[in-house]
Amino acid sequence: MAQPKVNLAMWLTGIFCVLIIVLYQELGFIAAFAIVLLPFAAVMAVQISTVFIILFILFSYFRLHEAFPVLMPFKIPKLLALASLAGIAWHLFISRKLTPFWHTGHMAFCLVFVWVTVSVFAAKDRPLAMQFWIDIFTKVFLMVFVISWWLNTKKAFNWVRFGIMLSGVLVACVALYNKANGIGLVEGTRVTISRHLRSQIGAPNDLSLVLMFPVSFLAAELFCAHNSKWIRFLALLGLAIVISGVIATQSRGGLLGICAVMAYFIYQKVKNPVVVAAIGGLAMLVLIAAAGISDRQSGGAAEEGVDASAMGRIYAWQAAINMATSNPLTGVGVNNFVSNYYFYSPHWDGKNHAVHSTWFQVLGETGFVGLAVYFLMLAVIVRSLRRSFMICNQLSCASLMLNTNALRAGLLGFCVAGTFLTQAFNWPIYIILSLTIALEKMTQAEYGSLRG
Repeated sequence: MAQPKVNLAMWLTGIFCVLIIVLYQELGFIAAFAIVLLPFAAVMAVQISTVFIILFILFSYFRLHEAFPVLMPFKIPKLLALASLAGIAWHLFISRKLTPFWHTGHMAFCLVFVWVTVSVFAAKDRPLAMQFWIDIFTKVFLMVFVISWWLNTKKAFNWVRFGIMLSGVLVACVALYNKANGIGLVEGTRVTISRHLRSQIGAPNDLSLVLMFPVSFLAAELFCAHNSKWIRFLALLGLAIVISGVIATQSRGGLLGICAVMAYFIYQKVKNPVVVAAIGGLAMLVLIAAAGISDRQSGGAAEEGVDASAMGRIYAWQAAINMATSNPLTGVGVNNFVSNYYFYSPHWDGKNHAVHSTWFQVLGETGFVGLAVYFLMLAVIVRSLRRSFMICNQLSCASLMLNTNALRAGLLGFCVAGTFLTQAFNWPIYIILSLTIALEKMTQAEYGSLRG
């Protein structure tokens, strides 16, 4: 009975060797080397799935391959996504180490996904909407479940937190380098990263929102009383670098987000809303002065009355309202705001504009129904984080409380900054959702084990 197994192994080995030789002769050394590494890559994808998922979060959120263009030819996000899915499939169907679960956050996200999909087929420019849906939103859908199911240990979550802080510092350093050397500046003063590559962080406002998440995690480390002085010092240093990166973008929405995040942690210490508001107002004035917003070509001190930047937002928001009233169920379709701006804006200056608001983006592109389900998803995140916060108070677990505070501050920063920035259907809020679901599941498991 053993002989057929040996023969089968020999046949498979022979076929594999022939395949390597053929690839070497037809496509060269690189293709042959790749097929040799394929079995090892498959084993790695299974054995260290958590590492691939964490790296996928960091590369997708911070666009590290775009911040460091030398990484772009390697197609790292796609490879990490494939490796993550391979590992998930193995542990889900074969090893059975992964137990999927259903959370109200999944339900709320599915409602958003379904309505965005409906808006794709009802879009004014269907090919444009379909391209966005295929290239970005389907990946978001898969990874929301992958991230929320797989990050089920405090160790994994701590690595995510460390990766977010480190990635934020690295991206901020690139932003500050570009600022110092005059690389990719918009309006002469506003910093961007890899704008010439059409990067997702190639706009000052988008870059400032991406840096908002590490601000919340670094602030959580800084204000955590259980951390050592060295950890808090390093957190303060990293926080200063990331805030400097946001300041370099001269994004008023980003500065408001920073104030909101810091106010959240200060309020936990002071407990006096009047004092916190006064500190926040003073901090905003300091940040505006440090950012040099008065020197901006748009929205600077040279413009009298309501500046051009503010008026541009008002016109864009009016266009979003007109889109929703004309198409109350589905709007003009996801990723269709800019291309339809001319037809719905009350003011035309010769070019289309972005909406510059997450909420008005949802309204204009998915209608009133889309806005309702989007707010439902946000409400679910808020309630989930509140439940996690209450459990952490009972557990007195410093690491879980730190993660909870970081996510709550991150959500607050997203909502405040997102009022003036456009990131409704990109990665930030959905990574917050995934981590929130994973965190609540983990805190409930911890609480159940202690009670048991």
